[in-house]
Amino acid sequence: MRTLLDLILAADCVGCGVVGVGWCPDCAATLGGPPRRVRPRTDPGVPCWALASYAGPARRAVLAAKEQGCRDLAEPLGLALAAGLVRLRDAERPLVLIPAPSRRVAARRRGGDPVVRTTRAAVRWLPDSRVIPMLRVWWGVRDSVGLTVGERQHNLRGRIMARPATGARSGVSANAEVVLVDDVLTTGATARESVRALDRIGVRVRAVLVTCSA
Repeated sequence: MRTLLDLILAADCVGCGVVGVGWCPDCAATLGGPPRRVRPRTDPGVPCWALASYAGPARRAVLAAKEQGCRDLAEPLGLALAAGLVRLRDAERPLVLIPAPSRRVAARRRGGDPVVRTTRAAVRWLPDSRVIPMLRVWWGVRDSVGLTVGERQHNLRGRIMARPATGARSGVSANAEVVLVDDVLTTGATARESVRALDRIGVRVRAVLVTCSA
């Protein structure tokens, strides 16, 4: 059915609206530059990097993937993420990407977690890398939209948990380069609690990389 609809209705670029392609080269270029260092108000304790500001085509792509169920965007967003990681990573070390957690109710409403989808798409372009979704949001966490910096910190404090990976190939090796991945960095509260949760189980995060910085 999706293929039939694509033949009948030309796809519009989610970034600029140009007809005939879901994500055009011009909009892709907005995520193609080197990652820029950002410093959120809530310091996660590790360097934070963003592919773009939360504006224009990049913002519309993130919203389409998150709120409109545009699963096809996982591939181009994953490619942009992979290109950014190539510039940041130590090629001599294995790379482990850990997606930032989403509330379960939000993931169900969206038909899955878009950050996980994008991160899995990214590793297909990166040698010696893998994704380990080991972070969970505990009960009682509200949607962060509209919350102040202090309210976001209180909302998440102690409510992000890391589950140690199990199995012979699932653990994070001591020499792995670990990067926390998210779609948007706003105040840094989610990143800080995620880094803390991983640190508690002995996983040291080297950096945070996000698609957009608000």
